[in-house]
Amino acid sequence: MNFLAPSRLLLLLALLALVGLYVAVQVRRGRYAVRFTNLALLEKVAPVAPGWRRHVPAAAFLLMMGLFVTGFARPATEVRVPREQATIMLALDVSASMEADDVPPNRLEAAKRAAVSFLDGVPSRFNVGLVSFSGTATVNVQPTTDRRALRAGIEGLTLGPRTAIGEGVIASLEAISSFGAQYGESAPPGRIVLLSDGTNTAGRNPQVAAERANQARIPVSTIAYGTPDGVFYNNGAAVPVPVDGPALERLARETGGRFYEAATGGELRQVYQDIGSSIGYRTETREVWVWFIGAGLLLACVTAAASLLWFSRLP
Repeated sequence: MNFLAPSRLLLLLALLALVGLYVAVQVRRGRYAVRFTNLALLEKVAPVAPGWRRHVPAAAFLLMMGLFVTGFARPATEVRVPREQATIMLALDVSASMEADDVPPNRLEAAKRAAVSFLDGVPSRFNVGLVSFSGTATVNVQPTTDRRALRAGIEGLTLGPRTAIGEGVIASLEAISSFGAQYGESAPPGRIVLLSDGTNTAGRNPQVAAERANQARIPVSTIAYGTPDGVFYNNGAAVPVPVDGPALERLARETGGRFYEAATGGELRQVYQDIGSSIGYRTETREVWVWFIGAGLLLACVTAAASLLWFSRLP
């Protein structure tokens, strides 16, 4: 918690002065009582001493003033609130290299699981679509808030030959543009999250796709998953498929997106959580002075009630 008007907390010094004055008065009163030596007469003419109760109204009053001063200094705290509506396209690489099992059980299955986890963390009002790409790109699910349709689309992905990263980005851009056309100038902002092991072997160059993404002002965040030692088997023959992180990092950097590396299923899930957080929420400063003022008013009632109950007078 922080204070938007911290200089007002200096008023607490005045409150400390009141505490010191109260203590001084109590000490002086005690000394006066000791000087009155006729204790038998004192017991007859003086009322029964209230003991600790006489300090309760004063303590409650001082605490009340402390809460009021704290509220006057405008205390605030940071809270996460949902952002405005957005359109997100998940672009998943389904090329044969995704069969490599260096990310257990294999790259594609790990990506599917991570994609489903991502959906769980995205605000329900966000529209999310799905594109898969191998030698070509396919829009499997148009942007929608129907999470069941998206999960079914993710689970139904199958492997294909070659890898067309540029086509995956362009298909995602076209899906976002078509969906946003119904809103006109008030179309929600778009973003692409692309998962691949990074080596483009078909279709348009990712550089061309990056230029189009920049023109549309749609950042592309990329996740490179796999390891340098990845291998898949083609007709029994081992085919090395090392992850190409630099290519995906360049795509993210050129479009204003973020690049992530993930070698295991656990890391992939965390990456998706990070992206979901950055897309779905913003941090706002909210003032919480009302709670301090409310507590102060409650203590004011306690002060008045204790004074009336024990001393038959208001403080």
